[in-house]
Amino acid sequence: MSDNRARLVLASASPRRLTLLDRVGLSPALLNPADVDETPLKRETPRRLSIRLAKAKAEKARTAPEVLALGPHAFILAADTVVGLGRRILPKAETYEQAADCLNLLSGRSHWVYSTICLIPPSGKAITRCVETKVRFKRLAREDVDSYLASNEWRGKAGGYAIQGRAEAFVRYLAGSHSGVVGLPLQETVALLQGAGFPVYHSWMTTPSDMV
Repeated sequence: MSDNRARLVLASASPRRLTLLDRVGLSPALLNPADVDETPLKRETPRRLSIRLAKAKAEKARTAPEVLALGPHAFILAADTVVGLGRRILPKAETYEQAADCLNLLSGRSHWVYSTICLIPPSGKAITRCVETKVRFKRLAREDVDSYLASNEWRGKAGGYAIQGRAEAFVRYLAGSHSGVVGLPLQETVALLQGAGFPVYHSWMTTPSDMV
């Protein structure tokens, strides 16, 4: 592309993050999910894991041919969300047993959700922000857990739950960013883009079809 319009690249395949961006009037010119190894390092804390993975996703997306084809005005946005119980990293539940373990651990307790965004603007210097949100669940009865597991909303979700769905009924207390728990802290994302020179408000006045 030969024009000099700013282009937003979302280094994620998450429909939740795409929906969140749409809520604040942002439509990526390109979706370029970066496949990285999400295995925690030895003694790695939940916060550090979130930061490392967000950076790795952004850096990998930056070198993708589809991103390079956009030219020198691409803004690459990546994110990673990790649920931690103390220093323990809870998995992105892929099995019924994993999800059940997560819910039983979180029942009646407070946990932290670390949602990191990493932005690589045209200057090439990565900028990161880690948003920490404290969430407390009510004490879950057996029927709470069983009915939630039957919903399948937990599949692929950090900590075995999706706060934007039925699991919001489990939340007694939340301090921080609700959208961060979903997967992308919106206030911080918009602020980061603005600070790096992305025309956020111009995007709000542009239709999605104009962005591609």
